[in-house]
Amino acid sequence: MSDKLKLSIPEMSCGHCKAAVEGAITGLDAGAQVAVDLDSRTAEVASSAAPEALVAALAEAGYAASPVS
Repeated sequence: MSDKLKLSIPEMSCGHCKAAVEGAITGLDAGAQVAVDLDSRTAEVASSAAPEALVAALAEAGYAASPVS
Protein backbone atom coordinates (compact mmCIF):
# COMPACT_ATOMS: atom_id res chain seq x y z
CA MET A 1 0.00 0.00 0.00
CA SER A 2 1.37 3.40 -0.87
CA ASP A 3 1.14 6.63 1.07
CA LYS A 4 -2.23 8.31 1.15
CA LEU A 5 -3.05 10.50 -1.80
CA LYS A 6 -5.56 13.32 -1.38
CA LEU A 7 -7.58 14.10 -4.48
CA SER A 8 -9.79 17.09 -5.21
CA ILE A 9 -12.93 15.98 -7.07
CA PRO A 10 -14.96 19.18 -7.66
CA GLU A 11 -17.96 17.52 -9.34
CA MET A 12 -18.55 15.04 -6.49
CA SER A 13 -21.56 16.27 -4.54
CA CYS A 14 -23.88 13.44 -3.46
CA GLY A 15 -24.07 9.87 -2.27
CA HIS A 16 -24.26 8.55 -5.83
CA CYS A 17 -21.09 10.46 -6.69
CA LYS A 18 -19.37 9.05 -3.60
CA ALA A 19 -20.30 5.49 -4.60
CA ALA A 20 -19.14 6.07 -8.19
CA VAL A 21 -15.79 7.47 -7.03
CA GLU A 22 -15.25 4.59 -4.61
CA GLY A 23 -16.23 2.09 -7.31
CA ALA A 24 -13.84 3.59 -9.87
CA ILE A 25 -10.94 3.44 -7.44
CA THR A 26 -11.64 -0.06 -6.11
CA GLY A 27 -12.26 -1.23 -9.68
CA LEU A 28 -8.66 -0.27 -10.42
CA ASP A 29 -7.25 -1.58 -7.13
CA ALA A 30 -9.52 -3.90 -5.14
CA GLY A 31 -7.34 -3.43 -2.05
CA ALA A 32 -7.51 0.36 -2.09
CA GLN A 33 -8.79 2.22 0.95
CA VAL A 34 -10.93 5.25 0.10
CA ALA A 35 -12.18 7.95 2.48
CA VAL A 36 -14.52 10.40 0.73
CA ASP A 37 -15.40 13.81 2.19
CA LEU A 38 -18.37 15.22 0.29
CA ASP A 39 -18.25 18.57 2.13
CA SER A 40 -14.74 19.34 0.92
CA ARG A 41 -15.20 17.32 -2.30
CA THR A 42 -12.03 15.37 -1.67
CA ALA A 43 -11.01 11.74 -1.31
CA GLU A 44 -8.06 10.27 0.53
CA VAL A 45 -6.84 7.13 -1.17
CA ALA A 46 -4.35 4.51 -0.01
CA SER A 47 -3.57 2.37 -3.04
CA SER A 48 -0.76 0.53 -4.77
CA ALA A 49 -1.92 2.09 -8.06
CA ALA A 50 -0.05 5.08 -9.45
CA PRO A 51 -1.66 8.48 -8.83
CA GLU A 52 -1.95 8.99 -12.60
CA ALA A 53 -3.87 5.72 -12.92
CA LEU A 54 -6.26 6.74 -10.14
CA VAL A 55 -6.92 10.11 -11.81
CA ALA A 56 -7.48 8.35 -15.15
CA ALA A 57 -9.92 5.85 -13.59
CA LEU A 58 -11.91 8.71 -12.08
CA ALA A 59 -11.92 10.59 -15.38
CA GLU A 60 -13.24 7.47 -17.11
CA ALA A 61 -16.06 7.40 -14.51
CA GLY A 62 -16.85 11.06 -15.31
CA TYR A 63 -15.08 12.78 -12.43
CA ALA A 64 -12.17 15.14 -13.03
CA ALA A 65 -9.69 14.79 -10.18
CA SER A 66 -6.41 16.37 -9.25
CA PRO A 67 -3.94 15.73 -6.43
CA VAL A 68 -4.05 18.12 -3.49
CA SER A 69 -0.70 18.98 -1.95
